[in-house]
Amino acid sequence: MSREGSLDAPVRHSIDWRSDDFTDAGKLDAEMRRVFDICHGCRRCFNLCDSFPRLFELIDSNPDETVEGVKSADFARVVEACTLCDMCFMTKCPYVPPHPFAIDFPHLMLRARAAQANRGRKNFTQGQLAEMDRNGRLARFVSPLVNWASSNGPARALMEGVAGIDRGAALPKFHAMTFAAADRGNPVSPNREAPAFSKRKAALYATCFVNFNKPSTGMAARAVLNHIGVETKVAYPGCCGMPFLERADLERVAQNAAKVSKELVKLIEQGYDIVALTASCGLMLKFEWKLILPDNDDVQKLARATFDINEYVVNIARNEGLPAGLRPLPEGVCVHLPCHARAQAMGPKAAEMLKLIPDTPIDVIARCSGHGGTFGVMKETHKVAVKIGRPVFRAALEKARRHIVSDCPLAARHIVENVKALAATDGIEAPTREPEHPIEIMACAFGLLEV
Repeated sequence: MSREGSLDAPVRHSIDWRSDDFTDAGKLDAEMRRVFDICHGCRRCFNLCDSFPRLFELIDSNPDETVEGVKSADFARVVEACTLCDMCFMTKCPYVPPHPFAIDFPHLMLRARAAQANRGRKNFTQGQLAEMDRNGRLARFVSPLVNWASSNGPARALMEGVAGIDRGAALPKFHAMTFAAADRGNPVSPNREAPAFSKRKAALYATCFVNFNKPSTGMAARAVLNHIGVETKVAYPGCCGMPFLERADLERVAQNAAKVSKELVKLIEQGYDIVALTASCGLMLKFEWKLILPDNDDVQKLARATFDINEYVVNIARNEGLPAGLRPLPEGVCVHLPCHARAQAMGPKAAEMLKLIPDTPIDVIARCSGHGGTFGVMKETHKVAVKIGRPVFRAALEKARRHIVSDCPLAARHIVENVKALAATDGIEAPTREPEHPIEIMACAFGLLEV
């Protein structure tokens, strides 16, 4: 007998992406109709993203208000709006496994995208944006030109017309000096006076974004860990493949997972913990890779040894302790908990870490920013990304903190840019500075970075 809902912890099943059934049009359509019918009757996820309002509108606009009356081709609008944030699966849906209904909406959308790709429906621009390692390696040599183009009005108008990248979307900057290169050029040693000295070794998985776009986050993480007594090594065998997952290119994700895990496991065998510097990459290493390559021993071993950077600092604070000297930041911090951090089921580690700083106001926003990778960049979805994130922008503006931080660097930039725009609309000036990662705030509080 089926139950109305479930209080059991969510259980995620492996993705059977190599099976012919995975992209079989008839079987996929039948499963989408089964799931959509259940979602239509429940509606708990109506305010999470645009997928569910689109789905409900499709069904409600039919004379009989049933999923049977919806054309299969119209499901594409629902699929487009999913950002694979996992919040419906992790926080809202009462019918996820082990419930007999076994609803996994994000992975159903992933399956639908894989089927679309098999039919030749691929977005060229999104495909090029997904090549993060290639783009980063090339852009670093012409970074001033690339950064100029990303903020130049006529250039952005051209990009919108030719590539479909919305001219209003904030784009990340590139750096000539990568995080890995900066680390090699400035070796450091752990603080011998810290309680954790000689007890921990951490390999910082640089991630493509930190390595090419925000090396300052990596340097802050390195500085904090060394200060609290942790020996560090920077490792970057390649991208985690999240941009390929977004496009349902599961073969590329599997290739990256096998390659990166093989290299990182060598460090695990040398006694290093693996510390991910962005939420999306942490989610991939801990959870998503295991579902795509469930029989790969390296992937499984890596998942057990991986920490989020904030999670790692909190763990050390609880078990070994931190050195004295954290100084207050009275201007306060507004902490955004991105979906991919929340999906790791580790608790609000960024907020927990920053609350270790004395006499510092900490505000927490646990809601989707709306960005979702290329979803927040492409012209056809950028306005939706802004609409979804508006409650976050308004809340952050009302908090009026100098620092806005997020474990997701794309979300942080998306929030800060739209907070400033919202403030301008209200005729005020936002006190917020540049988007930051929580570990950068810890570095400031320890006096390792300028505030």
